[in-house]
Amino acid sequence: MKVYLIGVGMGNPETLTVRALEAIQACPVLVGARRLLEPWAESHECVPLITAADIAEFIGKTPEGPVAVLLSGDTGFYSGARNLWPLLGSYEVETVPGISSLTYFCAKIQTTWQDAKLVSAHGRAHNLAGEIQRSVKTFALTGGATRVEDVCRELVERGLGEVQLSVGERLSYSDERIVTGTAAELAGETFADLSVLLAENPDPVVRPWNGSGLPDGAFLRGDVPMTKEEVRALALSKLRLEEHHVVWDVGAGTGSVSVECALSCPAGRVYAVEKKDAALALLAENKARFHAVNLEIVAGTAPEALENLPAPDRVFLGGTSGSLEEILQVVFHKNPAARVVCTAVTLETVGEAAKCFARLGSPDMVQISVTRTRPAGRYHLMDAQNPVWIFSGEGLA
Repeated sequence: MKVYLIGVGMGNPETLTVRALEAIQACPVLVGARRLLEPWAESHECVPLITAADIAEFIGKTPEGPVAVLLSGDTGFYSGARNLWPLLGSYEVETVPGISSLTYFCAKIQTTWQDAKLVSAHGRAHNLAGEIQRSVKTFALTGGATRVEDVCRELVERGLGEVQLSVGERLSYSDERIVTGTAAELAGETFADLSVLLAENPDPVVRPWNGSGLPDGAFLRGDVPMTKEEVRALALSKLRLEEHHVVWDVGAGTGSVSVECALSCPAGRVYAVEKKDAALALLAENKARFHAVNLEIVAGTAPEALENLPAPDRVFLGGTSGSLEEILQVVFHKNPAARVVCTAVTLETVGEAAKCFARLGSPDMVQISVTRTRPAGRYHLMDAQNPVWIFSGEGLA
């Protein structure tokens, strides 16, 4: 028996390809979402089914074909075709591509899409604001748990209110609506559940080059302590950051680690916790210097300043002021599986950290000694830096 998997575009029959229309006309039975079946209700037997398993089961009980499965958009763009192909191996399957909302919408607003980050946040929770934060151009399917107006409000909260958005509602239908404006302008509006958006962010969060260890001279420092680049590079590798992570940097100082984490987690959020006024001022300057809009500065003393922060995936402890154990208690209360990295230079902190990290999963304790060269006339001398201990481990979730 022959089965057609047909991409029918946004739903309006006027956007069908000629081949898709021929395949529909050849099939007495059509299966798919109710919205897609509506135009064919009078001329075909229409069976409203959504999941791949239900559709495959129905086809298996159908004595004669051909049968057509109508799928929204294009069969290769976030389509149900992917789940159906392995279930229909015993049938003769013809897949007919359609016009996706991506190509239709970009044609409508007269822009390209080959340079866009493509995201599906339709019917699922997704860090769409984070995707926009790190990309020059982002196209997204929205709806359900991720609504356009919520994304606009989150962009404003992240300091990205000036990002330009184009939003398309009910594309291809007679009540189609396309709206363009900044995130701040659109945050107060309400959009249909069946919407797409295209965001253009001229200043995304990007790392100047691959890999951590920005040179110390790239940061403004003053008299505030700073984790040096060699130690910072190793500590960041121990953090094992992923692009979407929520990170706490406790005792952030100048923010060298905070900035590096922000650049490594372009779709995530970084919270730099610092209590000293001079350091807070430098933090703000270094944040602006690297355009790290996903970095939020938190003035206060840990562990109290941590109570209202979102649960972290990763934590860097650059300064704990003798409260290491109390800080770890807050961390693992928020997220029992968090990964923590701590640096220590005094013997007292080394002893406390060794005791605390020995209780964690996969504890790792290393000591790094860095010796730099410095010029002395026409010669170069060795200039030893303070040895630093780096402790890392994960909660026992």
